[in-house]
Amino acid sequence: MDQSVDTELLSHVIVPVATKEDARITAQQLAPYSPNHVTALHVVEKGDGVVDKTPVEQSEEIAEAAFAAVREEFPNADTQTAYARNVVKAIFQAADEVDASAIAYRARGGNRLVQFLSGDRSLKLVTQADRPVIALPNVDDE
Repeated sequence: MDQSVDTELLSHVIVPVATKEDARITAQQLAPYSPNHVTALHVVEKGDGVVDKTPVEQSEEIAEAAFAAVREEFPNADTQTAYARNVVKAIFQAADEVDASAIAYRARGGNRLVQFLSGDRSLKLVTQADRPVIALPNVDDE
């Protein structure tokens, strides 16, 4: 495989993370690929005319814990928090803002009904992205 392609693809990877545990596992799964630069992104999902799922202060605490977990693997990682109704669009917008070379993510669990109701974010990430998307192995701790 052409090494220059690998270097370009992994020059600046944006990594969406949801929780501390999710971030820790995602960072561990990304580490073997040795990206040059990592930006961890936490998207706070905002309701449309309804009460938000979590209070802003609690959402920011969740984000900080997730960022700390990413920095265990990538001490120099940048961080970004986005507040949006559409999580996938927020990921794409953040990737544009930081000029990410790729989006690396780990599919989160959920049965087919949950995926259907949520619009299957993984499918949207892969099919609607304007840059490479790296699907990391979905390995949970035993």
